Amino acid sequence: MGVSNLIITLLLGFAVSALLTWREIPALKKHQFKQYIREEGPESHKKKSGTPTMGGLSMVAALLIVTIVMSAVFHRLTVETWVMIVMTLLFGGIGFLDDYIKVTAKHNLGLRAWQKLVLQIAFGVILGVFISLRDGYGTSVFIPFYGEYVDFGILYIPFVTFVMVAMANSVNLTDGLDGLCSGVTAIVSTCFAFIGLSVAKGSEMIFCAALAGVCLGFLVFNRNPAKLFMGDTGSMALGGALASAAILMKMEFLLVIAGFIYVMESLSVIIQVVSFKSTGKRVFRMAPIHHHFELGGMTEQKVVLMFWAVALVCSILAYLIFLI
Repeated sequence: MGVSNLIITLLLGFAVSALLTWREIPALKKHQFKQYIREEGPESHKKKSGTPTMGGLSMVAALLIVTIVMSAVFHRLTVETWVMIVMTLLFGGIGFLDDYIKVTAKHNLGLRAWQKLVLQIAFGVILGVFISLRDGYGTSVFIPFYGEYVDFGILYIPFVTFVMVAMANSVNLTDGLDGLCSGVTAIVSTCFAFIGLSVAKGSEMIFCAALAGVCLGFLVFNRNPAKLFMGDTGSMALGGALASAAILMKMEFLLVIAGFIYVMESLSVIIQVVSFKSTGKRVFRMAPIHHHFELGGMTEQKVVLMFWAVALVCSILAYLIFLI
């Protein structure tokens, strides 16, 4: 496995994703799968109401096709490959249910928060138990800077569950501007593809390279002004995919560094809620934090470019820390 395999997989992911997304747009329009913008969102976003959503369906399909084909060609279809595919489908399934309820009920409220959380926790526990019992994996986690693996013991399953749930919801929160989530995830996935290549994790490398390519292919139609949105179907699937790959590589803490944008988006919401409920005051103009910059006068395109730049710097930093 080499860099050429990584690049070919990424390019194929881009091509298949772009093709499927292009074919998906008229189908979504035909079935009236439209986005309903939340009332409390920025006023400038109201014009996006009616844009086709659930574009994540083409992303998931492309990811599965490219991962299976490239694994068969360059590597082999391993248990790890199927684990990442299953986690992508399970978390994407949660998002699909959420989106489907929204589009059929014609409002921006889908599954209740507790319903999504229960399903996410259940899937996270299943993954944690599976990895902890699988030969060659166990309950250890790589600690950056320290440069060693630390055994989490009985805390490993709750830790994996937290990573899966936190990532799925953080990626979901990041999907608030045209091209933001797809662009950031393409960058972070590329970082983990190179990490997978460096630690001889062929299955994870192929999966992450395919994921990066799929996000870039989707970005062709999702960039501003977006012709469609990925919806929770896409963002939940991306979170489950990226988190499961990082967990299988035992690089969960590097995901925090490379995925700093995801962390920042979640923290901004937590800080905003805690501050408002405890003091009645808001720390940010609006949360998640990308809306804070929008309401501060930055254009949507500039906010997205700024966040892409931060994601690129953080991903490079994560890879350098890994090498050190």
